[in-house]
Amino acid sequence: MAKTMNSLKQLKLTERMSAPTKILLTCRVLTDDVLSGISAGPLPKHNGVSWRGNSCMKDGLSDSTVRRSLVGGFYDAGDAIKFNYPMAWSMTMLSWSVIEYKAKYEAIGELDHIKELIKWGTDYILKTFNSSADTIDRIVAQVGLGDTSKGSSQPNDHYCWMRPEDIDYKRPVTECHSCSDLASEMAAALAAASIVFKDSKTYSDKLVKGAKALYKFGRLQRGRYSPNGSDQAIFYNSTSYWDEFVWGGAWMYFATGNNSYLTIATAPGMAKHAGAYWFGSPNYGVFTWDDKLPGAQVLLSRLRLFLSPGYPYEEILRTFHNQTDNVMCSYLPLFNSFNFTKGGLIQLNHGGPQPLQYAVNAAFLASLYSDYLEAADTPGWYCGPNFYTTEVLRKFARSQLDYILGKNPLKMSYVVGFGNKYPKRPHHRGASIPHNGVKYGCKGGFKWRETKKANPNALVGAMVAGPDRHDGFKDVRTNYNYTEPTLAANAGLVAALISIADIPTGRYSIDKNTIFSAIPPMFPTPPPPPSAWKP
Repeated sequence: MAKTMNSLKQLKLTERMSAPTKILLTCRVLTDDVLSGISAGPLPKHNGVSWRGNSCMKDGLSDSTVRRSLVGGFYDAGDAIKFNYPMAWSMTMLSWSVIEYKAKYEAIGELDHIKELIKWGTDYILKTFNSSADTIDRIVAQVGLGDTSKGSSQPNDHYCWMRPEDIDYKRPVTECHSCSDLASEMAAALAAASIVFKDSKTYSDKLVKGAKALYKFGRLQRGRYSPNGSDQAIFYNSTSYWDEFVWGGAWMYFATGNNSYLTIATAPGMAKHAGAYWFGSPNYGVFTWDDKLPGAQVLLSRLRLFLSPGYPYEEILRTFHNQTDNVMCSYLPLFNSFNFTKGGLIQLNHGGPQPLQYAVNAAFLASLYSDYLEAADTPGWYCGPNFYTTEVLRKFARSQLDYILGKNPLKMSYVVGFGNKYPKRPHHRGASIPHNGVKYGCKGGFKWRETKKANPNALVGAMVAGPDRHDGFKDVRTNYNYTEPTLAANAGLVAALISIADIPTGRYSIDKNTIFSAIPPMFPTPPPPPSAWKP
C-alpha cells in the first residue's frame, strides 16, 4: 500500500507545479501503477498495486477445446475479459511511444518499466497462436465472456461483480479462423515491439517471426473478427480490416525492411478500401482501437519526411501525407470539423459517451506530428492557403491533456489520484471491493458495486471514461460511460503524455532513426571513384 500512497502523494503535489512538470510526473505515475491494476495472471515483477494478487491462473487450461495456458496479459477494463483486439492495439501504441520517445522515458526513469509492461502484453499475445509456426490457421480472440443480454444466469465477467483474484467460474476461450483485422493488429503489436526490443535479438526475432505468421494469416483468411451477435461485436466491434492491412503493413515494413510489406501498405486499392479518400466523412481522422488509418497515415508520413523512398511508393505516401495535414487541420477549433464542449474538450465521437479515449489519441498524433515536422526542419503545415506553426498543434494537444487533468468547468481531474478532485468511484471490480481476505462470490460483490461510498482501493493513474458533451460528470460506479477506465484509453493517455512532456533530450524530441534500423539503404551506394589516371 505504501507504493500506491506514495503515487497518490506525487499526483497531488502536481497541482502546485507548472503544466509541463504536471504532465511529466503524471506520465511517470501512469506507467507505474495503472497498467499493473489491470494485469492478469501472476503479479508482474514491478506490481505497484498492493490490493491486486494472482488471478485467472487457469485461463486456457480449463477450456476443453484449447487446453493450453492463456494466463497473463491485461484485462480490458473494469471487468476481467481479455480482448486481444484492443489489447494488441494498446501494446502497439505503447511501443510506438517508446520508439519515438525512448530518451524521455529514460530521463524519468521509466524506460525499463514501460518495456516490462509491453513485454507482459506481447508475451501473452505470443501464447494466443502457434508462434513457432510459419503458417497458422487460428488465433485466440478473447478469454472470458460479457454478454448478459440473453437472460442467462450463467456466471460470466459481466454477470458477476467479483475481484479477479476470486473468480471461480468457467472462462471460455473464443478462437477465430478468418479475422484479418485482429491478426493484422496483433502483427502490428509484435512488429512494433520487436523494434523496442531490438537489442535483445532472440526475443526481437521471436516477435518478428510471430508477426510474419499473423500478417500472412490475416491476408490469406479474409474476414472480420467480430461476427454479428458475438461478444466481440458487442464490446469491441471491428468495422473493417483494410485499415489494419495498412497499419500492420507499415509496422511489418519497419520491423523487417521487406519492401513487400510497404507495397501492400501503399497499394492504391488498399488506401481506397481503408478510407484514405473519405476526407469529410464524420469520423475521418478519429484514431481509435478500431480505426487505425489516421495513425497509419502519420506513421507513413514519417517515412516520406525522412527517407523519401520515391517511386513506386511516392504517390500514395504523398496522399497519406496530405491527408495527415488535413486531419491536423480538422483538430483545430477554427475549422469546425468537430465540436468542442464549452470547456474545450474535442468531441471526436460527436457528443457520444466516453470521449476521453478519442481526445488522448488525437493529442498524441498532433504532438507527434509536430515533432516530425520539426525534426524535418519544417516549421509548420498548411490548412488551405493558411500556414500554421507546429506550436499550434502542441497547443491543441496540451489543451486536451490540461482538460483531462482538471482545467475544465468542474475543475475535475479525470485521472484517479491526480489533484484534489478526481473520480472516487471508478467502475472497476477490483478497486471497488475491499481487499480484506473475504471472498465475495458472483453476486456477493454487488453490494460494493451499488454502494455510494468511495472505492476502498485507488486505481492510481487510471483515466476514466470522462464527461458528457455538456462538460457534466457523474461519479457513479454503476455508470460505466462516466467512470470506467479501459486499457486502450490509458495506453493512449500514456503515449500522449510522454509526447508532450517537456523533457530536454537533444536536438529533436523524437528518435529519428531507430524505427528505420531494419530498412536497407534506399539507394545503392555509389561505386568508389576510379583510381587516378597514370600515363
